[in-house]
Amino acid sequence: MSLLDIQNLTTYYTTLRGPVRAVENINFTLEKGEAMGLAGESGCGKTTVALSILRILPSNGKIMGGKILFEDDDITKLSEEEMRNKIRWRGISLIFQGAMNALNPVYRIEDQIVEAIRGHEPEISKKEAKERVAKLFEMVNLEPERARNYPFEFSGGMRQRAMIAMALACNPAILIADEPGTALDVIVQAQVLKLMSELREKLNLAVIMITHDLSIISETCDRLTIMYAGKIVEFGDVVSMFKKPLHPYTQGLISAFPNINADKQEMVSIHGSPPDLLNPPTGCRFHPRCSYAMDICRKKDPEFKEASKGHFVACHLIKG
Repeated sequence: MSLLDIQNLTTYYTTLRGPVRAVENINFTLEKGEAMGLAGESGCGKTTVALSILRILPSNGKIMGGKILFEDDDITKLSEEEMRNKIRWRGISLIFQGAMNALNPVYRIEDQIVEAIRGHEPEISKKEAKERVAKLFEMVNLEPERARNYPFEFSGGMRQRAMIAMALACNPAILIADEPGTALDVIVQAQVLKLMSELREKLNLAVIMITHDLSIISETCDRLTIMYAGKIVEFGDVVSMFKKPLHPYTQGLISAFPNINADKQEMVSIHGSPPDLLNPPTGCRFHPRCSYAMDICRKKDPEFKEASKGHFVACHLIKG
């Protein structure tokens, strides 16, 4: 049984213009200790998947259908109290996009992490929580005494490490990292990603890495899920996805990244723009931008099928 099993997850946002079909019929699994990358253009639904998993969608967001199975529980059917006491932080934790700005600037970092620990584990004393904070700081390569500092006394990389420490405060089984390299220079970003990989191995932690940067996924993840316009278009192990991408959108994403080991090359971009999810195209949502589009692509949504062992794709060009 998979640690996390998402089946036909569909999430919409209600607006004055109508429902935004942000995520539709999403399916994937995550195993214990595995790192999975979730990639695609901005607005494709990556963050909505994360917010749906933890049921922390904004007030106009609603899970319309599907199941989110974490261990033996269907998250979509749990009460708010069960989510707080069993799932959030203790089972699944999230590092938000722009996490460096998520810390309260007028509270010491130690107090903020202690508050999070005791909020989800009320049986823990304040002293025990502070001792745990010290151990967490050591784990993320920060001096424990620095926990008494305020966020403005930390550099960007240090604040990101502090956010990782906070996310691990209640020993979750799954860590979701939403664009963990945002606003970091490449050196600090590499250090943070290396730290996350080390913690994953040390703690046998399952990780969902949400990013638009495929180079990050190639270095840190075992499997890759590609999303486009609210749907998954391709899913498989990282090596086969990069060596032989099957969906035209995946091919376009990979072609847009330079290969530092290859000769001088021309970058290939994907023409056009993502569709409006208030009124998405019929058939395959990628067909208005696809060089290989056929009549069937404009009329019928492609089936998500297994093209080879463990490698799934939704494209009429591929015969399963």
